[in-house]
Amino acid sequence: QLQLVESGGGVVQPGGSLRLSCAVSGGSLDYHAMGWFRQAPGKGPEGVSCISSGGGSTNYADSVKGRFTISRDNAKKMVYLQMNSLKPEDTAVYYCGGDLSQPHSQAMCAPRYGYDYRGQGTQVTVSS
Repeated sequence: QLQLVESGGGVVQPGGSLRLSCAVSGGSLDYHAMGWFRQAPGKGPEGVSCISSGGGSTNYADSVKGRFTISRDNAKKMVYLQMNSLKPEDTAVYYCGGDLSQPHSQAMCAPRYGYDYRGQGTQVTVSS
């Protein structure tokens, strides 16, 4: 079973940037498609971004497209979410998630939540 630990959250002003990291243990990252989702106070979870096990396919929610970038380093067992031009509406707890996949897959994914594995989350607050 995968264990996922997110880090990198914090308080940032509108227009600022943060880089979230997800450290993976307990299994090979090669066999898992990964993603990020978030949950804002009083709202349901929202898929933010996803990346195929091979790293060649990525996808983003319309709300973050052009501002966020997902990446992965399978050798280091890390998944990242670079968040630029942050807005107050990006304020949420951000979670890293993973599902079993064929290795080296470039299959398209859709941002979602409800992964087989997920971390405890990291808080991102965008406020002036």
